[in-house]
Amino acid sequence: MKNIAYNLLAQLPLGTPNPDDNAPIDITDPFDLIVFIILPIIMVILYIIWRKKKQNNK
Repeated sequence: MKNIAYNLLAQLPLGTPNPDDNAPIDITDPFDLIVFIILPIIMVILYIIWRKKKQNNK
């Protein structure tokens, strides 16, 4: 009986996003290109520059 109640509570409600509905990233879309490729690269570069400046100030 406990297993049946757990299975009923673990189901996804209707109308909510499902992890199986995800599509791969479309690199030809400019928004996806900027958000998933260009911004992370810029963030890593800025972090490296910030760390170097922080070490030089010590």
